[in-house]
Amino acid sequence: MSERTVLVIDDDIDLVEIIRVTLEREKLKVIDAQNGERGFALAKERRPDLVLLDVMMNTVDEGFQVAYQLRGEPLTKDIPIIMMSAVGERTGFTFDKGRDAEFLPVSEFLEKPVSPRRLVDLVRKHLPTTT
Repeated sequence: MSERTVLVIDDDIDLVEIIRVTLEREKLKVIDAQNGERGFALAKERRPDLVLLDVMMNTVDEGFQVAYQLRGEPLTKDIPIIMMSAVGERTGFTFDKGRDAEFLPVSEFLEKPVSPRRLVDLVRKHLPTTT
């Protein structure tokens, strides 16, 4: 079985390293990008099994733009996306996958901070099954 790869697109280097350590303990390979442009390029090049994507990076909605790009690209359209953000904490606005699924093209939405156990559980839940 080949090693499963998770792409983390987030500009918070400290958080990326925490995620890396957490997921590597679960025998997952982690690659990362600190902005949406690089993240989208890496997703096309490396075709990860799953993407963890921050919302607010260079702009307040950069993550949404990356999610739309990933869904619009044939090479990446089927990769599960778990979007993570502190947008609710900062703005009071919350996302609901059921209610917001039409405009939010992601598999799951997580509010930061997220516990390592919850992160691992959701990553495992959304990783495609191996054939």
